[in-house]
Amino acid sequence: MTAIENMVRMGEMAASRDPGHVLVSLGLGSCIGLALVDPRSGVAGLAHVVLPESTGRDEKLGRFADRAVPALLSQIECLGAVRPRVKAVLVGGASMFPLGSAGLDVGPRNEAAVRDALKALRVPVAATATGGNRGRTIRVDVESGRVTSREAGGAEDELHAGAPARLPLRTAA
Repeated sequence: MTAIENMVRMGEMAASRDPGHVLVSLGLGSCIGLALVDPRSGVAGLAHVVLPESTGRDEKLGRFADRAVPALLSQIECLGAVRPRVKAVLVGGASMFPLGSAGLDVGPRNEAAVRDALKALRVPVAATATGGNRGRTIRVDVESGRVTSREAGGAEDELHAGAPARLPLRTAA
């Protein structure tokens, strides 16, 4: 079966339970690619978080950490994910532009805001590929829960292995 890649762009979210889907966010610089996976249920979601907190206006849910984390968790739960089995994987949060002021360093602030929201919802972080000064791409295989990250100019790294291979059922002879 050929995988169908679903691109999740800045400020967007996607959730799926379709076995052939791969959720992808390209070019994560200071943004955070937040994957929530429940491999046992075959459900996963991905948010491309741009900024730490919303201004309270009616904005895209996926754009801000304080709104994206609970909204994405709700979406995957509606598709059958079970909260105690959900794991988070974070990719991105780089310091792309040396601005000289920690207050303007959006990447680390995004990561901290996503981690705070996950902690409040009691969702553990299973793996991260964050920080540095290079962009990254995240891929989430919905069926297995496998999450990979590839730094610009680098090789793809497996961050979360997902579900172990399922063994075929044995029948009595």
